[in-house]
Amino acid sequence: MIVHKQMAAGRWFEMSLMEQLANVGCDVSLTISWKKKDDLELSQQAFARALELLDLTISDPKYKNTGTLKELVTMREALVDYFTGNNEIGSSDALWENYFYRFNYGAALQQGK
Repeated sequence: MIVHKQMAAGRWFEMSLMEQLANVGCDVSLTISWKKKDDLELSQQAFARALELLDLTISDPKYKNTGTLKELVTMREALVDYFTGNNEIGSSDALWENYFYRFNYGAALQQGK
């Protein structure tokens, strides 16, 4: 299922890594927010969107054969471990919120906000 059709059509690849991860972070934040409100269905939908955007980022040609690609794949594994697995890595809601906050802040600065 492709929720972000416009992004999949190529617009996503025009964004900076900061902007891409800020968008992923928004859906991760919604995943956490809905989980705290005990709405697992909306939480799972937000997480699916986050993974879809992260997968688009991973498929971005500008990261092919780079250390960034390895880091993105590792992040995906850690997110899946935390939100759908046994949390073997030992992540937390606060860790993910703090992790993505810096990308949201950086993207806002890039846009002059």
